[in-house]
Amino acid sequence: MTIKQNAIEIVETLKNHGYKAFFAGGCVRDIIMEKESIDYDIATNALPQDIINLFEKTIPVGVQFGVVIVVKDGHNFEVATFRTEGSYSDGRHPDYVAFSTPENDVKRRDFTINGLLYDPLHNEILDYVGGQKDISQGIIRTIGNPVERFTEDKLRMIRAARFACRFNFPIHEDTRQAITQLARNIHVVSAERIREELEKILTGTNPHIGIKLLDELHLLPEVLPEVSGMKGVRQPENFHPEGDVFVHTLLCLSKMQNPSWTLAMGALLHDIGKTITFEESDRIRFNLHEKVGADMAAKICDRLKTSNAEKDRIVWLVLKHLYFKDAQKMRLSKLKRLFAEEGYPELAELCRIDALASSGVLSDYYYCQEMFSKLTREEIKPKPLITGHDLIDMGLKPGPVFKDILTKIEDEQLESNLNTKEAAIEKVKTLIYQAKT
Repeated sequence: MTIKQNAIEIVETLKNHGYKAFFAGGCVRDIIMEKESIDYDIATNALPQDIINLFEKTIPVGVQFGVVIVVKDGHNFEVATFRTEGSYSDGRHPDYVAFSTPENDVKRRDFTINGLLYDPLHNEILDYVGGQKDISQGIIRTIGNPVERFTEDKLRMIRAARFACRFNFPIHEDTRQAITQLARNIHVVSAERIREELEKILTGTNPHIGIKLLDELHLLPEVLPEVSGMKGVRQPENFHPEGDVFVHTLLCLSKMQNPSWTLAMGALLHDIGKTITFEESDRIRFNLHEKVGADMAAKICDRLKTSNAEKDRIVWLVLKHLYFKDAQKMRLSKLKRLFAEEGYPELAELCRIDALASSGVLSDYYYCQEMFSKLTREEIKPKPLITGHDLIDMGLKPGPVFKDILTKIEDEQLESNLNTKEAAIEKVKTLIYQAKT
């Protein structure tokens, strides 16, 4: 049974017990736009306890707000009682809710395209806010007064940009003006919720449009001032005919294909260090911008409260994004070490889109990918020929020298100069002799 069929059965169960019930929100928009939806929310006049009593497995996640999760065939469906909401003292959550009518329930929602109800049993749409018209005309517009909607929930300002880039719809002028007016208030929203919206923008369709929109709406300088700072930072035209660092970054984002969150952030931040390292003497230079950028990326990740694993990958991508330009001159051992990194596929993709968004030359990318495809996993990351225990058995005392010796032996192994433990031990003896003389 599909997710949609499960959702229809929930509606049918509620109706069979005398309640009103409709699909609500984004899934209705998707049905009208003939897009597949992965989430189906249901609105009803059944009270939370009624919902809990009706269904075998439920999760009372927000009973105080009239919200219950119904679990069916392993899928979670949010079933919420029609409600109105009081003031939003914290700029994110209502101080209280009161159970109400379908029309009042819709009018508390964010955008007209998300403010529709649908009866799947009778194929009937309830539209109290002009959502169908805005979908057909392709407009993102708040329900009611935009200043009021954004004052209630500041996160809606970023959501407006997300829906606009997802569907490639313009934002209605009144809605745009309200966002630019209130943009500085976005900081009342938690870093986690801002990060979640940024992730949806960057890993969804048209991420370049989303970032550009955030800038136009005055939100980018508030949530990612470092990215906003890339505007106007000139680049040498022979390497970057496309324009400044911001333009180049938007082009990179436009070249991505279903990126992970870490790759998308790597693409967004890979040249962030250029804003600080810009200098112009004989020509424009950005010395060590990848190292400076990695430090900046780490601070941005901390601010957005990304996981440590995500932070490590994003910082690594920024730090290594220039690696491919020297790949054809690299020793095989160094190249193999790069290939052995878990993040290599993302780095390769970052280097591809970086090249496409500037010179268009992909020779370094193709060289690395060809080498990577030729080598087996055992060749890229072979089992060590010797360990620290072997060095101890040879009479050496543990210390910093161990790492130097083992690294040199590994280099020789990766270069295919050493293939046996016996040969590695002989090489260690040679290294010790050379160190003494």
